[in-house]
Amino acid sequence: MNKEQHPGLYIHVPFCRSKCLYCDFYSVTCLGAIPAWLQAVKSEMLLYKGRFQVFDSLYLGGGTPTILDERELAGLLECVHKNFSFCPGSEVSMEANPDSLDMDKSRSVRAMGVNRISLGVQSFDDEELKYLGRSHNSKQALKALDMLRSCGFADVGADLIYGLETQSLRGWKRTVDRLLDFRPEHISCYQLTFERGAPLWKMNAAGQVRPIEDKLGSAFFIWTSRHLGKHGYHHYEISNFARSREFMCRHNRKYWSHAPYLGLGPSAHSFTGCSPSGARLAERRDHGCGPTAARWWNVKSVKEYCRLLSEGKAPVESSEVLSEEQLDLEALYLGFRTSDGADLNAPGGGLRKGNAVAQMQKAGLAKVKDGRLQPTRKGFLVADSLPLMF
Repeated sequence: MNKEQHPGLYIHVPFCRSKCLYCDFYSVTCLGAIPAWLQAVKSEMLLYKGRFQVFDSLYLGGGTPTILDERELAGLLECVHKNFSFCPGSEVSMEANPDSLDMDKSRSVRAMGVNRISLGVQSFDDEELKYLGRSHNSKQALKALDMLRSCGFADVGADLIYGLETQSLRGWKRTVDRLLDFRPEHISCYQLTFERGAPLWKMNAAGQVRPIEDKLGSAFFIWTSRHLGKHGYHHYEISNFARSREFMCRHNRKYWSHAPYLGLGPSAHSFTGCSPSGARLAERRDHGCGPTAARWWNVKSVKEYCRLLSEGKAPVESSEVLSEEQLDLEALYLGFRTSDGADLNAPGGGLRKGNAVAQMQKAGLAKVKDGRLQPTRKGFLVADSLPLMF
């Protein structure tokens, strides 16, 4: 575990006006459950009060956090700061959809201390937005980007999706260049995937839609990485680009570096060197392992989440204890998803054993720099398989 980093706090706001066709994140469209959820998440905060050190990031994700009104958002953030401590200069991120923002809410959110917005643009093509099942149109996306700048947000991120069967590479280039006109500090570019259980997955099974071929997906990926690089964006994680190191998402980097994080809300995950009860985990000596780490996750139901907390119970669905060996394997998997790569000198990592490092360099999949094995663009394309070479 990376014990040098401060922990991060994530709050899952599981409400949307409608479900996007590609989305498999947990969310519901029953907005009448918001008051009960708000009460429950405030109760969950009390369970972890004093159990984590000072946080340096807060991330409100979803769902659509900006679906909450200003009074609800203010009450939620007030409760966060009442129960948890944050470092000066902490990153406070909030996800937003273009159709859930107006000028008053944008100004209010900034006044509440939110200093980073992640806007779900996805596309500037109305037909593509319909294909994805988005609830906004291109005009609303453009207006939202303008509005955030005019409200004084100096750290704006935008999400885009490529790889639709109806999308050409030329059309994708127009979308990316249109976004570059706004010079966002952060850009996330995701290839459309057909996740099991999501509406698009069911439509694919019925022959109504289909994914693009791998070769075309690779062409989208390589062009995007090169093009954004030419415009000054650092490709620091498979799907993420930042104008400088300062604008890399501090919170999300915790997931890739084994820093501790606490997740609140239905379906939220947490990771730390302590168990959910807060007790320090004992060392495992049966196989020569050192201290272990724990990961746990909440129930995936607003109703059950609220019920458990109303009864004074933790809404944890399950958990797992990770040995040193498992952490080493995860460090490889997570490291190869980032431009920083994996530490060649990590204790127990075994990266210097065998000839895998030389093979990866020869194949153009990775390079060695400052004691780390770092994936190239070509390596990013097969990042999930790189750990298997060891």
